Formats: sequence, C-alpha cells, structure tokens
Amino acid sequence: MTQRRSRSQFIEPPIADYALDHSSGPDAVQLELQRVTADRTDRAGMQIGDDQAVLLEILARATGARRAVEIGTFTGYSSLALARGLGPDGRLLCCDVSEEWTAIAKEHWEKAGVADRVELRLGPALDTLRSLPADEAFDLAFVDADKTGYADYYDELLPRLRPGGLLLIDNTLWSGAVLDEKDVTEDTVAIRALNDRIAADPRVRVVLLPIGDGVTVVQRL
Repeated sequence: MTQRRSRSQFIEPPIADYALDHSSGPDAVQLELQRVTADRTDRAGMQIGDDQAVLLEILARATGARRAVEIGTFTGYSSLALARGLGPDGRLLCCDVSEEWTAIAKEHWEKAGVADRVELRLGPALDTLRSLPADEAFDLAFVDADKTGYADYYDELLPRLRPGGLLLIDNTLWSGAVLDEKDVTEDTVAIRALNDRIAADPRVRVVLLPIGDGVTVVQRL
C-alpha cells in the first residue's frame, strides 16, 4: 500500500491511520515532490498532508471550478492537487514570494502535465490580487501563507468569489493555540480573530474541519 502522510494533530492516531488507508493516496509525481521538498528545503513540514491534497482536488472537481487562486505555493503540493481538480480547461493563479521554492513546484507541474493550467506570479500576494481587473472572479481560492496576512487575503478574495464559490484557509487551528487565551503571539491572535470574524460573517457559510492543522471551508452566499 502506498505510504500516506497526514498532518492531523487532533485525531487519534489509529483513526487517522484508518482514514488515510481508506482514502486515495499520492501518485509517483506527488511522492517525488515530497522527497525533493525534504531534500532541497528545510521546511518540508509546510507541505499539506495527502488527505488535504485529495480534499482540494475533490472540491475543485466537484464544484466544477475553472478559475482558482492560491496564496502561498511553496513547492507546489497543494497547487498540483488543485490544478488536477480544475481539469484541462481550468486556470490556477499561484502567488508566492520565493523563486527558489516555486522552482520545485514548476518542475513537478511539468511532470504532472498540469503546467499549462498554472500561472505563477512572484511578489507580495496582496499586490498581485489588487493588480487584477476589478471584475476578475474565482470559483475557488486556497490560502496557506503568512498568518498575519490572512485577514487582508480574506478581504481581497471574498468579493472576488462567485456566489457559491469556496475559500479554503489552512492552519486555522494553529496546533490548538487558538484555544489558549494566554497565547498572544501575532500569528495566534491573527488566526483567532479571523476565525471569529468568519463565523459571524453573514455573507458566508463556513465549516472548520479538524483535518491537518485545521482547514476552514468558506462558501460565499
């Protein structure tokens, strides 16, 4: 059986293992991307888990998404999943600041046959989003970047989602630190505030899933 990786911190290990064993696993390109990321960076822990990748792919495909945006690409594991879910006619805009890390992503988009679906823009993601035409809309968005920037990304992305479109935000449980009121570090405060804000936002329906380090799924009404 193909080895699978989960980033789950909130599910008992036997249940997490069982769930992974009964979920689709990574293919050869994804496994190679995992290995290369571990060999060429010291941040392999930033990759989403295999279960999260399958979730992204399924949601992109099930919603019929054709235009998507990703904030925080790293070495391309999540973008590869999204591009596959979008299909040959889909287009994914990836925003990141690292030429070194995204070079790995580009190699593996090519190997997976999805490079023609992906546009990479290097630079601050807010600048990229604000430079887009006012009427440019997305069916799906995924955010996995600097946590103190999450609120600004939410502000920029939600109005650009079509009605019924999805915005997925990673790390929204932040290793459980969101429950620790004594934790007033910048990242924790930013995530906690955003979680509260989204839960009270009348423009959306939202579910926070305890998968990985917490994945919030927001649907624009």
